[in-house]
This record gives sequence, structure tokens and C-alpha cells, in this order.
Amino acid sequence: MEFTAKQIADFLKGEIEGDAEVKLSDLSKIEEGRPGTLTFLSNPKYLPYIYETKADAVLVNRNLVLEHPVKATLIRVDDSYQALASLLRLVEQFKPKREGISSMVSIAASAQCAAKYVGDFVVVGENAVIGEGALLYPQVFIGNNVKIGKNVTLYAGVKVYDDCVVGDNCILHAGVVVGSDGFGFAPQPDGSYAKIPQLGNVIIESDVEIGANTVIDRATMGHTIIHQGVKLDNLVQIAHNVEVGDHTVMASQVGVAGSAKVGKNCVFGGQVGIAGHISIADKTTVGAQSGVPNSIKESGSILMGYPAVSAGIFRRSSVVYKNLPDLQRTVAMLERRVAELENKQK
Repeated sequence: MEFTAKQIADFLKGEIEGDAEVKLSDLSKIEEGRPGTLTFLSNPKYLPYIYETKADAVLVNRNLVLEHPVKATLIRVDDSYQALASLLRLVEQFKPKREGISSMVSIAASAQCAAKYVGDFVVVGENAVIGEGALLYPQVFIGNNVKIGKNVTLYAGVKVYDDCVVGDNCILHAGVVVGSDGFGFAPQPDGSYAKIPQLGNVIIESDVEIGANTVIDRATMGHTIIHQGVKLDNLVQIAHNVEVGDHTVMASQVGVAGSAKVGKNCVFGGQVGIAGHISIADKTTVGAQSGVPNSIKESGSILMGYPAVSAGIFRRSSVVYKNLPDLQRTVAMLERRVAELENKQK
């Protein structure tokens, strides 16, 4: 599909600098720009590429000041990154959608299935409810009594165990598991562990997106809850009875232990670990590979390290830590000099 720079600018309510009629049929990264493509600039460190990119048009912020002439047509918008997201959503709408129900599926007679697409080898259990417009890709498993909302997309191999709930407009990528047993075992006198039955479920509210191979465990009792608008990356582990607040985002390999309560609008970097039975205040940001062993009570905290401390303390501590070998040698030298002085006074 082909658009002119003017058509794109009109859609984004942007301003044109350069050839408004240049034709664009694809997108490219600014450092790999190709003729006939649109690219964007939002991160200042990529600014040098705007002077040499071969892309024919570049989305930029209105307030961007350039030091040299640029060959590409500029489309100035309030926020180039947000504008790109709007364009990508538009492109996504034009992609052909899967439709129809394969003959190679197993849908229980008691199930209600209003899905738009059901691929090969999908299994839908007893009394399950699948909302209108849902897309179930091949090898999806929907357990008994599961409720799937409207316009939900479950990619290949997603497994939703019995009694779990997925709200409207959710996207679960390949290999996601919802409702597997929580990690509950009781130590026994002989040193073994007895399994504690996990009798709760998982509730995922609307507009949630979950990355590939992420696992959300069912509650021991009650619910594990993923609230509205949450975004989870690939390979995230959410344990039993965890609650994740609205619009919180977690990068890959985050692990949240059992019964932790995570607030709204939190941001967790990759490989963050959250201990069980603690609470994280709203708008908390935790840097990559940090560990949070205790509750965070102050909204808007920015934490790093293990145990996680405020980002400012972490940075100052890091400087001290890398200087420890020199400090150790200095202390050893001072100890020798003190010992020498004490010997002379005897």
C-alpha cells in the first residue's frame, strides 16, 4: 500500500518540510533507511543518521532543530514515537485477518464459541465461553468453564486452564500459559514435600498483552489478577495470588513471587525479582536485574540493585564498589604504617 507524505501528515496532523508528494510504501529504521520508505527519529542519539538516511521521509518532533540540511522530507509532529505507533496501528488494520473455523478442532457441545477464527487442533472445553471476534490460532487449549472476552487474540500454543478469565481486547502470544498450578508445597517431617492443591483461578482484565512463553499461575485460593492495560514481555513469571495493577509493564524475565501486590503504572526492567507477600506502590520503577525483598510504600520510587535501593544511592554505591580493590590496598597500607608506629613507641 502506498501513501504520499502529505497523506501521512494529514492523518497525523503534522507539518511537511520538503516534497509533500513523495510516495512511501514501507517503513525502515533511520540507520537502514531505503528509498520509498518512511522512518522516524525520537531518540537524540540517532540524530546523526537523519543527515545521511536514504529514507524519503522522516517523522520528527516539531521542536527538532537541525544543524545541517536534510535530503528527506520531514513530517513534524508533536511526538514522533507516538505518531509512529498510530501509523503502525493503521497498517495493522489493513492486514488480512484470519477467518473461519477449521474442521480439525474439538469444541465441547456445551461451549459457546463466537470466535472469528479457530485454527487447526484447537481444543475448547466444557461450558467455555469465547467472545465475538476472537482469534484462536492453531493448538490453542481452552479449559472447562473458561471465559474469553471479545476481540481476544490467542496465538499458537496458548493454554488457558480451567475456570480462568481473559477480558476483552487481550493479546496472548505463542506459548503463554494461564492458570497452571501455583508453586505450593508443604514440607513434611521426612523431608519430602506434599503438594498443596491450587483451587483458585486467574483473572486477566481487558486490554492486556502478554508476551511469548509467559506463565501466570492460578491462585491457591481466590484469584491471581492481572488488571486492565497491563503489558507483560516474553518469559515473565507471575506466581499464585499475585495482583498486578492497571497499566503496569514488565520486561522479559521478570519474576513476581506468590501473593505480591504490584501497584498501578509500575515499570519493571528485565530480570527484576519481586519477593512474595510484599506490596509495591503505584508508579514504582525498578531497574533491570534488581531484587525487591521488601515492600515499597512511596509512590513514584525509582529503584536499582539488590537489595533494591533508590537509584541515586545505587549509583553512588556503584562508584564505591568498583573502587574497593584500591580502598582495600590503602587500608592494608595504613594498617602496616600504624603497626610500625606502634612498634617504634614500645
